Amino acid sequence: MPLDPTLGLTEQLISRRSVTPEDGGCMPLIAERLAAIGFACEYINRNGVTNLWARRGSAAPLLCFAGHTDVVPTGPLEQWSSDPFVPTHRDGMLYGRGAADMKGSLAAFVTASEAFVAAHPQHAGSIAFLLTSDEEGDATDGTVAVTETLKARGEGIDFCVVGEPTAVNTLGDMVKNGRRGSLSGRLMVKGVQGHIAYPHLAKNPIHLAAPAIAELAATEWDQGNAHFPPTTWQISNIKGGTGATNVIPGTVEVLFNFRFSTASTPEGLQQRLEETLRRHGLDYEIKWTLGARPFLTAEGALVDAARAAIRDELGIDTELSTTGGTSDGRFIAQICPQVIEIGPVNATIHKIDECVEAAALPKLAGIYRRLLERLLAPHA
Repeated sequence: MPLDPTLGLTEQLISRRSVTPEDGGCMPLIAERLAAIGFACEYINRNGVTNLWARRGSAAPLLCFAGHTDVVPTGPLEQWSSDPFVPTHRDGMLYGRGAADMKGSLAAFVTASEAFVAAHPQHAGSIAFLLTSDEEGDATDGTVAVTETLKARGEGIDFCVVGEPTAVNTLGDMVKNGRRGSLSGRLMVKGVQGHIAYPHLAKNPIHLAAPAIAELAATEWDQGNAHFPPTTWQISNIKGGTGATNVIPGTVEVLFNFRFSTASTPEGLQQRLEETLRRHGLDYEIKWTLGARPFLTAEGALVDAARAAIRDELGIDTELSTTGGTSDGRFIAQICPQVIEIGPVNATIHKIDECVEAAALPKLAGIYRRLLERLLAPHA
């Protein structure tokens, strides 16, 4: 029995070592397939990052499939049950780095487009692919570079489907229709270094910062809303001291992050946090980094089409969610009013023995094809 085309392409992509920010030859493989069905392919590379913009058609509406070819490092190879870059089938699962995040989705994008174009060569609107090799890394020269280029030349996107793994227990059970924002801070609280036996001659910045940290950890930043959970504040690292056990440190560094909803603004969160630091009388410096603003796609044409596509393909109703980390949807949302994410089960992403249910990938391609039919061939 011949291998399903979506599975076959997924295996080819897994076989290409594309640890971020390397593409490993994934995009030329995809571009060749797309060019064969009438896509014009353009590379918008920046600082060693490979980015592909491929488009079929020039009319509106434009439906874009977006994703990344890069994968996270494998971790200890000896802990894998099989080579992470040799696609391997066991007990109905396809194993390999990127199987779920997100080479299976990329393959499904391609085969769905091939099937749709074969059935509807004169379809309405346009189809595009926005692919990058810089999503798992710094994400500074990937999707953002393409969206900046498109914005500069006035080329907008009407609908975007990102292939991030969004399912929880089974394919189609969850679609992301937005993501929280991410605001990080590097806080340096200053004290006076001294001998630990003479604390009256020193000022311990850890002791000074502790009450403020406790208050920040207990603060309710907002209550969220109908679409987003409440904003959270979490410390990821605390660093202080010289390594000696008899020295009071002169500074302590605290790294933290807000995952925030549309109920708060980054400016408001910064102001409230710094007011707390000042109220506790701290001598501090802080560097802020806004990683992402929250975005939300309300119910409408794209969400309705996604729900219907999943129901028709799988016979289930999907849940809309904005939970989880950030995605490149945050950049695309700057030039596209409707962005959603649909992909396979996310249980093994970034883990040893990453895998995806093999039977789910042809069904994922079916969902994407049905989305195309609903949005670009509505009378088919």
